[in-house]
Amino acid sequence: MTRTGSLFAGIALLLATSVSAQKIMPADTNSLTGVIDFHCHTGPDISVRSISDVQLARLAKKDGMRGIVLKNHYTMTADRAQVAMQEVGGIEVFGGIVLNRSVGGINAEAVRRMVQIEGHRGKVVWLPTVDAENGFEHTPGPRQFVPVVKDGKPVPELAEVFQLMAKNNLVFETGHSSPQESLILIPAAKQAGVKNIVVTHAMLLGATLDQVKQMAAMGAIIEFCFQPAGLSYAKNPATIANYARVIKTVGAEHFIIDSDLGQKNNPLHPDGLRTFIAQLKANGLTEHDIDLIARKNPAKLLGLDPSN
Repeated sequence: MTRTGSLFAGIALLLATSVSAQKIMPADTNSLTGVIDFHCHTGPDISVRSISDVQLARLAKKDGMRGIVLKNHYTMTADRAQVAMQEVGGIEVFGGIVLNRSVGGINAEAVRRMVQIEGHRGKVVWLPTVDAENGFEHTPGPRQFVPVVKDGKPVPELAEVFQLMAKNNLVFETGHSSPQESLILIPAAKQAGVKNIVVTHAMLLGATLDQVKQMAAMGAIIEFCFQPAGLSYAKNPATIANYARVIKTVGAEHFIIDSDLGQKNNPLHPDGLRTFIAQLKANGLTEHDIDLIARKNPAKLLGLDPSN
């Protein structure tokens, strides 16, 4: 065979192999169309992030996602969400505020000003995360923290924050509060008129199945985040198989799933969500379950029409 003949033969073999591979590779049945990622870390940030607000909005829109919620441990993201909406369009972008020390802790004025930001994209209020008394991400030793429960009751500063959440129909997230703290905070928020309550990555913080059942019975939505290798809390026994088991036991109507991604060396948010959905389905969740936890439930929390 001539040198030219060998070249053509090689190209033909490559094409044949590619066609064969396309035939045997399964189609991607884990569409992100209509999915809302309720927990997105993006840049700019104190920590190095893999993608910016606007870049993520563009990527999520390209994948057919309905919306994203931007989260930053140290600063409000309502204004950033509005900018991303203006730059991209065709996708819902929301923000919020985490009540860590950098914004004054349990600071009602910070929540009030977030609500007033142009565009009104500030929808979520998280209790302390990096500054939570429950230091599951921290090494032992003294540190400053923001308490949320004292003597078995929510701290007094939360009363005005709950009122603002109720008045403005905001989503209350428990942050890195312990399961025991969350079980105190949920009924207090409900009594204050807060309608939308999310227990932030409950099982990663140690919630048992019985505690998850109690939280759901109180009217809270339970959040399960994707946890790829490399995240600081990935060794927690709250595996995806356990997530699926708990969702099937308690009922998908009580849960949302999201990525919690944005770390430099981890997958991008849509890729993580797609993998998360595939693994949950491999562990027995149905398409109906996925539709609830990835689309309809987060839509309801954000005041969007869940039927779209």
